[in-house]
Amino acid sequence: MRHRRPSLERETALWREGRSIVAGLDEAGRGPLAGPVVAAAVVFPVGAKPIRGLDDSKLLTPRQRARLAVRIRERALAFAVGAASVREIDRFNIRRASILAMRRALRRLGLVPTDVLVDGLPCPELDCPHEAIIDGDALCHSIAAASIIAKTIRDRLMERLGTHHPGYCWCDNKGYATPEHLAALQSLGATAHHRQSFAPVAQLELLAVLRPL
Repeated sequence: MRHRRPSLERETALWREGRSIVAGLDEAGRGPLAGPVVAAAVVFPVGAKPIRGLDDSKLLTPRQRARLAVRIRERALAFAVGAASVREIDRFNIRRASILAMRRALRRLGLVPTDVLVDGLPCPELDCPHEAIIDGDALCHSIAAASIIAKTIRDRLMERLGTHHPGYCWCDNKGYATPEHLAALQSLGATAHHRQSFAPVAQLELLAVLRPL
């Protein structure tokens, strides 16, 4: 069966109603043990054509995502990124921190969306009208684009942090709980970039002694 890529069907329907600024919104980095959560908002111009090869970011290779991120930036009417820090994740919980990152991305767009399409379930805390689409990053072009932008930026950030903390293999695992990352936590302890509220980190009982930044 042929794989169906994210489409512009929802955006086109809204454009036909005269709703010209449709923002796709998604985040990357809910699951890792380390690093911030990053969100992106992407607005395509009315009548935009699909970007060839654009897909759910989870189904793409890093090289494909990087190439598509460039094309998204070129074709978008506007895009913006927001993040929530590890401290905010630990203070508020990952769901609320993810929504905080999304709100920051929307504020930085420089445009006021007529409509917001967000991946997953409704988020009342967004404080704006929006349409939640389950598996939106696999179905909706704008959401998929936002997912790619968010993931490429977060991956690049984790690679940069990984050069300062090479023992945790962040350049490869991007902060996720791989065996290598868990083993490094056991042997090296936690850094200031680890999420203390996440069980695999909290259970180590080593959080009182953070490694230098």
